[in-house]
Parts: sequence; C-alpha cells; structure tokens
Amino acid sequence: MTRQRILFVTGRLAERPLRRLLERLSEQVGFDAEVAVMGISVAALMQVEFLQRKLTVPAHIDRVVVPGWCQGSLTVLQEQFGKPFEHGPKDLHELPEYFGQKRRLAADLSKYDIEILAEINHAPRLDDAEIVDQALALRHAGADVIDLGCIPGGTWNRVGVVTRQLKEAGLRVSIDSFNQAEVEEAVAAGAELVLSVNATNRNWAARLPAELVAIPDDPRDLTGLKETVAVLQDAGARFRIDPILEPIGFGFAASLGRYLQARELWPEANMLMGVGNLTELTEVDSAGVNVVLAGFCQETGIRSILTTQVIPWCQTAVREFDLARRLVHHAVQNQVLPKHVAAQLVMLRDLKRSERTLAELEELATGIQDPNFRIFAEQGELHVMNRDGHRRGTDPFALLPTLGPLDPSHAFYLGYELAKAVTALTLGKNYRQDEALDWGFLTRPEISARHRSEAGPRKKVPDDRVMPPEADADAAAEQSESDASD
Repeated sequence: MTRQRILFVTGRLAERPLRRLLERLSEQVGFDAEVAVMGISVAALMQVEFLQRKLTVPAHIDRVVVPGWCQGSLTVLQEQFGKPFEHGPKDLHELPEYFGQKRRLAADLSKYDIEILAEINHAPRLDDAEIVDQALALRHAGADVIDLGCIPGGTWNRVGVVTRQLKEAGLRVSIDSFNQAEVEEAVAAGAELVLSVNATNRNWAARLPAELVAIPDDPRDLTGLKETVAVLQDAGARFRIDPILEPIGFGFAASLGRYLQARELWPEANMLMGVGNLTELTEVDSAGVNVVLAGFCQETGIRSILTTQVIPWCQTAVREFDLARRLVHHAVQNQVLPKHVAAQLVMLRDLKRSERTLAELEELATGIQDPNFRIFAEQGELHVMNRDGHRRGTDPFALLPTLGPLDPSHAFYLGYELAKAVTALTLGKNYRQDEALDWGFLTRPEISARHRSEAGPRKKVPDDRVMPPEADADAAAEQSESDASD
C-alpha cells in the first residue's frame, strides 16, 4: 500500500522539534512527512491570506496540515492548491494523539441511572426566594430532586408554601424531617419522598402517599432496619433503603460493608446513599471522593444519592456527582476502565504533561530574533525569552526587573501570564501562553491578548511588544506573544 505523503506547515522556531517528532511519528503511523517552513518565527500567527501568498505545495503531496492556530477558512487554500487542508493541533506535541496514537475513544456519557437528591440545608432559615434560587441552581448543576433540610426541634410553618413554589417551578421535592406536622404538610403540597423513617416514626409515616427512606435505628446494627422494612412492606408503603454511610474514623469501612449486606438481604430493593457524610466531613477536594462513591453505588445497584454542597471544598459537589455518575455508568456498562474517557473531573492536575527539555528550550531561545516575550513553565522553572536573552528562575518578582522597561499594559500582561505560569509549576499543570489553565469542567475560557487586540478598537500601542502593529500578516507575525512552539 502506498504511504500517504503529508506536508506539515510551521514557522522557524518550531521547525527542529517538529522534524524530530515527525521522524518517530511517521514510522509509527505509516506516512511520509515533509515540512514547509514559512518565513515567520511563530506559527501561531499564520493566516490563510499569508499562506496563499507564501506557501508552495509540491504536486506529490496528498494532504496538508497547518497549525491549529492558523486563522481563516482553509477552503480557499484547498481551491488554490487542489489538496486537502486541515487544522492540526494547537501544540505540536499533540500530533501523536491527533494521528490516533493513544487517542481517547469517544464515549456516550449521556446515560446514567443514579438519581441525585441535593439538599438545601437549614431551609427554614432562608426566605422563600432564596430557596427557589438555590433549588434552580442545584437543578442546573444536575440535581434531580431538591431536598428541603429542616431543623430538628422546631416546626417550619411555611414548608407547604415553599414546596408548592418549588413544584410550580417544575422541580421535584423531598422533605428531610422527622417532624410529623412538617412532613405531612410537605407531602400534601407535593413532596414525593420523605427522609427518613425508622422505629420512631415508621407507623405514621407508612400511611403517607409518598415514598420513604428507611434507615437503621443504630447505623452499626441492621436489626432495626430489618424491622422497619418489615413494617413498611406490611403497610404496602413505597420505600428505599439507606444503611447510612459513616465518616472516616467513625465506622466508614464497616458502613460500606453494611451496604453490601443490605443488597444481599434485599436484592431487588431501591437503595440510597447519603454521600455528604464523606464529602462534607473529609477535608479534601470532593471530586475524587464523589467518583469513588459513584463507582461503589453503580456496582452495588444503589440508584439514588443524597448530597449537599455547603462546605467550601464541596461547593461544586452536585455537578461533580453528575459527571461522575455518567462516567461510572459508562465504565460498568461497557466493562472498561473509567480512564481516557472524559477529563472534566481532572481539575487540580492535568490529563497529561507536555514538557520540553532544557536543551530544547535553549535551542528555542537562540532562534528568537524579535523583542516579543515567550513564557514557559517547564522543568521546574519559569522561562522568559526574547531576542535579548533567556531568563529563568522560580520567582517572577526576580524575573520581571530583568525584562527591561515596560509600559503599564505590557507589565500587567506579563504579570498575569507569570502568575498563571507559577500556578502551573506549583500544581504540575501545562502552561501555554495566552491560554487558560485547564481546570476540567471549572475552566473559564480566556481570550488571548492577541485576539483581544484584533477584536477591539484599533489604538496605537506605545510598546510594540504588546500586540501586533496595524500591518499586513507578514509584519504581524513578528509581533506575537504566543507560544513559539505552536
């Protein structure tokens, strides 16, 4: 079979690392690679109009790959050269994945079968509007049912009113109380689920036209739970079972065992787990905890969970569990690892690291011939380079004075980028100049300085290193603050 011949378009600074990468990749994938080095230093600023004038495509080439940052429609290039053109990745180090090497398989994460109950804690202390606003936000994050958490020792006389308001807003409601008056009023107003029922209230609760959550009288002993289940079954009541998850240090491991025991005792029963006893009571970012508990629930057939997001490290717990339930459903149903499927829950770290060696950084620095600063956070240091030199270190305050006189806007830009770079070094994340750090589903998209300058009003900039001057693409290509390796 004839090997495909692919032309890779790049700038001067990325030529050597690209050629080295293609030497390996072309043999692994099975294609012949050629490189077209354009007369600009930074491939990130290539534009279609520039390539129309400067690019030459040999007749024997089958397809052309341009940098992912290349601006403009590739259709005009295809028409001009009669060859297929395509945008490659924005970072040349992602070319192996682009060509199918260790590429993550697309997964259907639309399916799940674990229901999320999201509790509004101490609801009686809030006004009606606050409760509705919180409930709508929780639904937007992925909650299926809004649980109204009441306060022991008191009676909330507006529970029926609030329940009706939530129902009118199209929300499903559960009531979390042992107070008979509160529960009956909420159920009469449309609450579909009551948390919780044990020996203290099962006799009157069994008559309610709502589903109940049966719990043990003593979490360490299932005897009381068995008795409650028997009472509810005799009354023909609808119920689900929660053996109670206990915090670490207070019987956590044993409580997981009781969920397994309950599944053996009631193989067909609906079950619920209150995950807040672990997420809220363990001083650690909650995303990983939610994934592990979601996996346990998926494998055990626990089809509903109760969570809350009160403490700061749990403030996105509902969204985390919504993503987690989709991930574990995919893993269990397809018998695949929950790995290389979706990266939304990889937040503190990154899915993978891409670093240049010190030799590559030095080589890159020696090739820069313009005043624009390139910033890297690699090999444990900050690297700031332009034609005047390669500065490196771990303290941005020490580096900034070495960069020469800066106008205020440029100083602000460099300070902002260096702050991101320090964060990336601290956490071992990838840093790419002019791009947002990757925080999984929490990532806030960022408009690069270059794109801001292109979109905004045209103004003369005192320091020509801040943004491209108002010239053609050839001149603009020499004024980039972008990652020189793109």
